[in-house]
Amino acid sequence: MMVWAKDDKISPMSSVLPLSGPSLRASNPQIAGVFGRLRLRWVMAAVLALALLSGGYALVLAQVSGDRGIAPTASSSDIEITGIEVDVRADSALEARNDAWREAQRKAWREAGGPAISDGQLSGMVSAIVIERERVGPKRYVATLGVTFDRQRAGRFLGGSSRARASAPMLVIPVIVSAGTYTAFEVRNPWQRAWAAFNPGTSRMDYVRPSGAGGDSLLLNFGQAGRRSRAWWRSTLDQYGAADVLVPIVRLEHQFPGGPVTGTFTARYGPDSKVLETFALEGDGPDALNTMLAQAVVRMDEIYEGALVDGKLQPDPTLRFNGAGQADPAIARLVEIGRAIRARERAAAAAEAAPSATTTTTAPTAQPTPSAAVVRSFAVQFATPDAMTFDATLSAMRQVPGVRGVAVTSTAMGGTSVMSVSFGGELSGLAAALRQRGFSVNEGANALAISR
Repeated sequence: MMVWAKDDKISPMSSVLPLSGPSLRASNPQIAGVFGRLRLRWVMAAVLALALLSGGYALVLAQVSGDRGIAPTASSSDIEITGIEVDVRADSALEARNDAWREAQRKAWREAGGPAISDGQLSGMVSAIVIERERVGPKRYVATLGVTFDRQRAGRFLGGSSRARASAPMLVIPVIVSAGTYTAFEVRNPWQRAWAAFNPGTSRMDYVRPSGAGGDSLLLNFGQAGRRSRAWWRSTLDQYGAADVLVPIVRLEHQFPGGPVTGTFTARYGPDSKVLETFALEGDGPDALNTMLAQAVVRMDEIYEGALVDGKLQPDPTLRFNGAGQADPAIARLVEIGRAIRARERAAAAAEAAPSATTTTTAPTAQPTPSAAVVRSFAVQFATPDAMTFDATLSAMRQVPGVRGVAVTSTAMGGTSVMSVSFGGELSGLAAALRQRGFSVNEGANALAISR
């Protein structure tokens, strides 16, 4: 016979599991182990989520921060002569350099077509000496130089004046292709540096040259250069104050490390990436790459100027109209005002035709017309799972009667984007008009959230 009172055991017939969590885990080691493993999994999941979030933030931050971007040089109308080669010997390195610079000034002046003048007069017209490449010895100076003449001082000898710019502002996205990699502003590269160093002061082209710093590296990449969506291009060009886009592309081929370099250059323009001309240049080695790219930029400028003269570089009209062919918001407002006036005239004619109903028909004519409505600005959130939905939603919004203008303030592919809508009326009127077009609308404080 077993005596339970004298033992630490508990009778199975009288055992009852406690209901509280701590006592349950304390009374059963297996259950305590399960709870411990669950707690460990939750902690590990939370740590992993925080690591992923911080890693994603660090990745985005790394793509836009740091010492990136090359600021373009100031645009001036001075006369630049580049590629002047000099090789001078003297008693010292300093004397050889000074003699070489004077020789470069004379060569550049002859190349510019200037008359014979003294070295003193010539030095007074030189505003800068640009060293493209140089090698200095104890008694020898070998270099490739560029000479910049001040136009105000040299103009009376050379004649003529700088040509006025005739093109619309053109956004420049230089793309370099090397080793199968397409690069625009993601990292500093020699093609971007060549465009930044180019002085378009005497060019007829109005270039908009981003520096590549900040968000330029994310927005202006090769993927954007090949995009066809007009809504995307309108949003991008508006941010940089441009009317159209130019995409000069260079493909570099190295015969072997340290050997000759061949560059194939293609001048493209417009959102459809149309080709104007293709040419090729060759450099003796990596040291000649920058000189070759600088020559290519000058030739690219000539190609774009020629296309402008031929009428090929007119701003794309589809960048000023949406996909459905709707006009600019200002033009749309004038059209709506004309329709309102015509509707008012028809109402007045109908009132004259029915004198017995004068009191009932004249009252509606006194109601405010759409043209007299107060224009308000509302924030509208809309789901954008893909680019087609993005374009379709913007086009549908611009077609809503009373909408004066639409501007995208935030873009999130695969999420929710935000636009600012100028509407002639109340928020409830805009919501009702969107519901009639098949949108699901949620009204908030001076804002709407729409989806299909």
